[in-house]
Amino acid sequence: MHDRLAPARGFLRFCASACWLGIVLLIAGNIVGSIVVPGHDAISDTVSNLAAGQYEYIQDIAFYGFAVGVACLALALAYEHPGGWQWSYGVVAILVLALLIVLIGARNEYGDGDNAGFESHIYLVYALTFIFLTAPLGLRNGLSFWHDSQSHAAMIFAVLWLVLAPVFFVMPTAYDGLYERGLGVLASIWLGYLALGIWRRAG
Repeated sequence: MHDRLAPARGFLRFCASACWLGIVLLIAGNIVGSIVVPGHDAISDTVSNLAAGQYEYIQDIAFYGFAVGVACLALALAYEHPGGWQWSYGVVAILVLALLIVLIGARNEYGDGDNAGFESHIYLVYALTFIFLTAPLGLRNGLSFWHDSQSHAAMIFAVLWLVLAPVFFVMPTAYDGLYERGLGVLASIWLGYLALGIWRRAG
């Protein structure tokens, strides 16, 4: 008998896999860029420094791949919409997150005076910080119907992000690169775990 749910299962698994692949690309791009870029210090230099200069394409590819994975995650969440404006906000927030990642990669101005254009990077980072706080809060109630730990994970991540993310903006420049990478790992863990929930929803 033909399984009419097979296309849906395939779609959800594809989206989850794309998210995981995007996370792997982001991490790999950061590692490779940190090795290749001359004089780059992963402790004191932020990830954004890798996305400007001669070898910017390495981190840019990583950003774009990650953005595609995040967008696929948003599509899967939209497919699993349980109703309610909070979930709608969460889906839109994840889509906006993907857009912000693309803009951060595409906009080669990081507030360092190297470009005469508008220094938008810090505002994109502010927006990304806000999205990472509010997206899990929007999804939390709907995730409680998945009968696993996704709702708790979303809440734990939101609390940790609320406490830890603002510290980055006052972190001494000697350590802000390492701290930023720690926040990136934290965000990647939550997104990857959310993708795992999508995979499990596929049955």
